Amino acid sequence: MKIRIICVGKLKERFYTDAVAEFKKRLSRFCELEIVELADERVPDQPSEADIERVKETEAKRIEEKLGGDCVIALDPRGKMLSSEELASTLSSVMLSGKSRISFVIGGSHGLTDGIRRRADLVLSFSKLTFSHQIFRIMLLEQVYRAFKIINGEPYHK
Repeated sequence: MKIRIICVGKLKERFYTDAVAEFKKRLSRFCELEIVELADERVPDQPSEADIERVKETEAKRIEEKLGGDCVIALDPRGKMLSSEELASTLSSVMLSGKSRISFVIGGSHGLTDGIRRRADLVLSFSKLTFSHQIFRIMLLEQVYRAFKIINGEPYHK
């Protein structure tokens, strides 16, 4: 199975990149993981709604170029909340469906467009809370790792 994380923005701090590297290593026995970092758009200090929409649309075009025929799971606070077991079941179902790749999409600081959410096979929320992009990427990788452990019947701390 191929897993791709498409994210707007880059990780800069070493402690974040170290955490991502650790989960990439752990996941390597379950899947082929690719992380695609897309440039984020600059936003004026006092953005108007039109500025924000322009930024989201520009970022959405970059995202759409990477999706192809993937199963798309968009991460959005307005999405459906799943337990770790339900996420594992969802990933397992996609694997059995014959799709060769799942792309998780993390938007920029102003989120995803309605078009990306409509394109998604699942819009997933981890919480109603807001997380930094860096922390959220690590949380996503941890949950994907946990899902593979569950799928394979392996123990994982609760």
